[in-house]
Amino acid sequence: MSALEEVAAALDPTLASHLVPDPGPQRFDAATLGSDLAFVLEAVWEGYLVHYRVPRAFTGMDPDLRLLAGDALYALGLDRLAQRGEVAAVAELGELISGTARAEAEGARERVGELWERSVARLSGGAR
Repeated sequence: MSALEEVAAALDPTLASHLVPDPGPQRFDAATLGSDLAFVLEAVWEGYLVHYRVPRAFTGMDPDLRLLAGDALYALGLDRLAQRGEVAAVAELGELISGTARAEAEGARERVGELWERSVARLSGGAR
C-alpha cells in the first residue's frame, strides 16, 4: 500500500464514499524519505490539493466538505509528527500550511512549489 493509500485509509470513514478507486502515484518517495515522513507529506500535500487544487484521492465533495477534509488531512499529518515528539517538524509544517494558504490568497501560486521544496528539504535533513 502506498503512503497516499495509507493516508486515505486513515481518514474518517464518512469520507470513504468520496475516495477514488486508484489515487495514482504518490508524490513523496518512502524509500528516500522513510515511510513516516512520506505519510506525513502525502497527508499535508493532499490536504493542500483538497483545499486549493484537484485532489488525487477524493472526488465529489462540495466546498464545505472539501474544507473539512483538507483540514482533517493537515491534522492527520501534524498528529503523526506530534505523536513522535517532533516539535520542530510540526512547526515547519505549520509554516508550510500557512505559507501556501497565503500564496493562494495573494494569487501567487508560483510560490507554492518553492515553499514545498524548502520544507521537504528541511524535514528530510537537507535544509536549504
